[in-house]
Amino acid sequence: MRWSTEPSVVALGGGHGLAVSLTALRGVTTDLTAVVTVADNGGSSGRLRDEFGVLPPGDLRMALAALCGDDRWGQTWARVLQHRFSSDGEMDGHSMGNLLIVTLWDLLHDHVDGLDWVAGLLGARGRVLPMALSPLDITAEVRGAGDDPEEVTTVRGQVEVATTPGNVLSVALDPENAAACPQAIEAIGEADWVVLGPGSWYSSVIPHLLVPDLRDALCRTPGKVVVSMNLEPHLDETRGYDLADHLDVLLRHAPDLALHAVLVDPSAVHDGDRLRATVEAAGARLVTTDLAAVQPGVHDPQKLGSAYTRLFDGN
Repeated sequence: MRWSTEPSVVALGGGHGLAVSLTALRGVTTDLTAVVTVADNGGSSGRLRDEFGVLPPGDLRMALAALCGDDRWGQTWARVLQHRFSSDGEMDGHSMGNLLIVTLWDLLHDHVDGLDWVAGLLGARGRVLPMALSPLDITAEVRGAGDDPEEVTTVRGQVEVATTPGNVLSVALDPENAAACPQAIEAIGEADWVVLGPGSWYSSVIPHLLVPDLRDALCRTPGKVVVSMNLEPHLDETRGYDLADHLDVLLRHAPDLALHAVLVDPSAVHDGDRLRATVEAAGARLVTTDLAAVQPGVHDPQKLGSAYTRLFDGN
């Protein structure tokens, strides 16, 4: 039985989008769980994944850094976690946080225990979990990735999908029946609120709906599901999409997902009538409010946190 008056919130995604959402949410509640994609195959994460057979730690590291407090301890450890080495040797490009996480995994032989220990060291204001306990690969059917603009080819890898010059038609995971992290399933089942997005749609948000047990948990959760939309389309994987297109793709991958609210910044709305119709057809509420930072395309964590607070309070 829960005695806390704070809302229990689960946020799903990866990369910078999830990080800004977590930075916003840690000011709203301490009962916060991040469920993070584990399909990264590039950079330091990809190298560690290939060498040690572990989950790619990069998106998990970014989530942990986002949950660090604003005090000196928290911000110092956030900088340590995000520090990236630059050299002429094999350490070049590796992140200190990635190495720390993989060290705990190597010592404890358990991905979740390792992440919990790192979170304890940082004084993180929430828990970080992987969406699955084994590394995954994203594949995509893409039109026009080569010389022929009509040819459909298969692109493999999160980095490759996120940067493809073609139009992404669909995505899948390999293996397609990966086991979800049990603790993530439990957190979703006990949540008051579940937040999807913002982030790269096909490579950070949609993958959660491709893990069968995780998708089922999201469709069954008693919590209210909020979709936090991007401020602008991803230049590659969702080139030319408007907000209604993003929502259509999400619901196509999980038609039984019950949405409570769709959170958008007015600057991102180009066809308000179509967006409103799509949100209403999903049975959700459209919430339009200022979320943008000074930097183009970036959410302001304070504005986003205030929007979450109003939404959770029923305003």
